[in-house]
Amino acid sequence: MPMNTPDTKNSASVIHRRELLKLTGAGVAAFGAVSISNPFKAKAQMSKQWDKVFPLSDKIDHEKITFKNRYGITLSGDLYLPKDRAGGRLPALAVGGPFGAVKEQSSGLYAQTMAERGFVALAFDPSYTGESGGEPRNLASPDINTEDFSAAVDYFGLHAAVDRERIGVIGICGWGGMALNSVAADKRVKAVVASTMYDMTRVMSKGYNDSVTPEQRAQTLEQLGRQRWTDAENGAPAYQPPYNDLHGGEAQFLVDYHDYYRTPRGYHARAVNSGNSWTQTTPLSFMNMPILTYIAEISPRPILFIHGEKAHSRYFSETAFAAAAEPKELMIIPGASHTDLYDKVDVIPFDKLTSFFNQHLAA
Repeated sequence: MPMNTPDTKNSASVIHRRELLKLTGAGVAAFGAVSISNPFKAKAQMSKQWDKVFPLSDKIDHEKITFKNRYGITLSGDLYLPKDRAGGRLPALAVGGPFGAVKEQSSGLYAQTMAERGFVALAFDPSYTGESGGEPRNLASPDINTEDFSAAVDYFGLHAAVDRERIGVIGICGWGGMALNSVAADKRVKAVVASTMYDMTRVMSKGYNDSVTPEQRAQTLEQLGRQRWTDAENGAPAYQPPYNDLHGGEAQFLVDYHDYYRTPRGYHARAVNSGNSWTQTTPLSFMNMPILTYIAEISPRPILFIHGEKAHSRYFSETAFAAAAEPKELMIIPGASHTDLYDKVDVIPFDKLTSFFNQHLAA
């Protein structure tokens, strides 16, 4: 999922992502340096009712859980367990993403579906978003969000239903990159899937298809630095414009995001992408941190990349696949767009996911 970064031409105006292609030739999406008041005072209380964008399966048991990451932030998750599980310990999957989504959306659907197929699965809200802790709200960090996956592995290692030696990870969209970064360092994870993957550090620092020039990058960093002074003076961060509004003339992939996040198909009030926004300075920590630097160190543990044939983001998986060491596999889904792999159960290759994890998380 793309995010906005500062307008390198006119800091007095708010530029929406529909102008992305005009500004940088499919480079970094832009926003102006206009301060937007903080509408995110505190995280929501954990919802008691079923508030997912997909129906509850009668094949699983579900519970809301919390766990802490290494930075002391309390994360909120939905734990899914097979209803017909026996007494033995099961393999487990930590599921995160997309970037700017919440666990009630795509990650929850993946988790519930894999629980139907015999896995303990945990979909969680990343730090600073959804029902998880962290202030200010709607902030992202390549370090802390990578850590969130390892915190989920911590949680699994203490759960009575989980075999801690059989843990896998699924990262969707921007959390595909986070998942790969986490697994490179966290040797407890035995297998990883990156579905419709984004490398958020790459797109924020270099733009789409690496189209941002050094001069544009320098201007972006200049504006981000000055925004910090504004935030410090105000005592609170400014926020970007609402995400996934359409005004006409947007690229097809932006229309696809709107179709998922802003319609009943995938809308959720807590999701950044559903008309909320990130802080304006969120890109700072992504600009100098290429999270896939150590992707080859995932080997000899296996990676499965899944991407749509027609996805605008396909190049992220292709270049990550090239950089990864064996064993690895790249599965291209014919005719699929980026967001088709968010929720279309007839497109997401759940049979492949099941066979992959059954093989590599075998007892």
